Amino acid sequence: MKLEFIDIGNIDDSAVNMRHAKKAPDVSDILPTVRRRGIIVPVILRPGIAEGRFELVAGRRRVHAARMARAEDGADPELGRVPAAIMKAGDDAAALEASLIENIARLDPDEVTQWETFTRLVREGREVYDIAMTFGLPDLTIRRVLALGNLLPRIRSLYAQEKIDRTTVRHLTLASKSQQKAWLALHDDPDAYAPSGHQLKAWLFGGQSIAAKIALFDLDSYAGATVADLFGEDRYFADPDAFWTAQDAAIEARRVAYLEDGWSDVVIVPASEHFHSWEYEKAPKRKGGRVYVDVRATGEVTFHEGYLTRKEARRVASGEAPEAPKPQRPELTSTLQTYVDLHRHAAVRAALLTRPEVALRLMVAHAIVGSHLWRVSPEPQTTRRDEVRESIETARGETVFDERRRAVLDMLGFGSEEATVTGGDGDDHGVAGVFLRLIELPDPAVMEVITVVIGETLAAGSAAVEAVGTEIGIDMADWWQADEALFGLIRDREVLGRMVGEVAGQLIATANAGEKSKTLKRIIADHLAGADGRAKVERWVPRWMQFPPSAYTARGGVGTVAAHARVIAARDMHTASDPDDQAEPFRQAA
Repeated sequence: MKLEFIDIGNIDDSAVNMRHAKKAPDVSDILPTVRRRGIIVPVILRPGIAEGRFELVAGRRRVHAARMARAEDGADPELGRVPAAIMKAGDDAAALEASLIENIARLDPDEVTQWETFTRLVREGREVYDIAMTFGLPDLTIRRVLALGNLLPRIRSLYAQEKIDRTTVRHLTLASKSQQKAWLALHDDPDAYAPSGHQLKAWLFGGQSIAAKIALFDLDSYAGATVADLFGEDRYFADPDAFWTAQDAAIEARRVAYLEDGWSDVVIVPASEHFHSWEYEKAPKRKGGRVYVDVRATGEVTFHEGYLTRKEARRVASGEAPEAPKPQRPELTSTLQTYVDLHRHAAVRAALLTRPEVALRLMVAHAIVGSHLWRVSPEPQTTRRDEVRESIETARGETVFDERRRAVLDMLGFGSEEATVTGGDGDDHGVAGVFLRLIELPDPAVMEVITVVIGETLAAGSAAVEAVGTEIGIDMADWWQADEALFGLIRDREVLGRMVGEVAGQLIATANAGEKSKTLKRIIADHLAGADGRAKVERWVPRWMQFPPSAYTARGGVGTVAAHARVIAARDMHTASDPDDQAEPFRQAA
């Protein structure tokens, strides 16, 4: 930097100034001083685009006050010359830092303003660590401010206007975009209640939020998902069932360790009950004291070592009951048991390499029941519209699949009224039971089970649906026909016009191009039904539902077309990596 006096008329506001585009600043506190003494502390400038012009990086209030003072009658001409530190041209990141440093030191701007500037610094190539070092702030503070970027703009605006508090914003960073929109809808509805503060956390997690800090197991080896609030202060388990599977396993390991250590008993106190210390008396291990494991619905677990019930303690003290015998030491220590388990595991999986039919059945059992290592969920087929739900439930494809699913449920010994084959609770005993049942079934029957299992767990709208449908060569006319639900959902007149052209011909489509959507839908329906003397159109399927799918317009936004494009990209990548294809030029050369 170099220090110079610059004519105030040659200074322009810069877009990198963090207060750029905001309303004129309040300078009433510094205007008297500027009138008398001018600008004492140099502002920060950088060369502008035009020759002799400069952009104001920091010091907007001082320059604004000087402009006001200079415009007054009898003003000192020296007010027109501003002391300035001039930066090198072109370094937007350095200019942003200079602006933010000055404003943070002076006015401590709101976090939303800091977010806007920190985000621009990141885009200019600054790392979080660099920003933290520049401003003398912890990394966590920078990340907390940057986390606001995951919020919808309107939520940031409400926070900047102090209409929602910091705790509410922190918990909203845990929310998906759809949850944020739902929360805003509640906030805008005068007759609804929008949860705030810690109540918001319970709302986001459906009434059950389990903090990661209370886990007894190693989070690094946890196979399930956790959700962190983007301020970096809290982390929660996304799937309570997966958490309890891991937590229960950790509790059991601790129970075994206590017994190995010589405690007479370890009692698990379930979440429906509570351990009240006043109902017990302390008793050492050598006098038969137990360990009580108090498990709470929140996931918290407390281990109370060395207790007996008051009645038992009195009987022992009075000699009415003999002291509990010292428990026998288990045959295997936990470490030795682990040694045995791992060697048996290694042997079984090596032997499975020669028995693929057994491995296949074991894999299917895991897909049906699940385990702490397997997470397989059935496609929920959810929709908020009753007419869509009814259309799916009565579709031929759903009817055929449900009939086959009931047969498989019966084959596996499940109740035929069960909603799904898959989606088990991960029970180890259940996996073994289903595996043994599958071992008894011939290969054709197992393949039938597999078709239902994969059908239930095939994600709607995925590239997998497109890949399979195209591979099999599905003709949707065999499985679907137009219904009221479809036409009730179409809103686009351009699309309806193209559909009229498909079922009625381009001449009719052109003649009715200016008609309302309702009229266009009636024309399509009449042709599909053969009503009013029109020739009946058979086996018509909209372009988006065909295999492969296509769009009616060039505007995009068709999920099936986008999913099919991913299939094409995957196929092209597979073809490019095919060793036979790569070797073909060499064969030709030879």
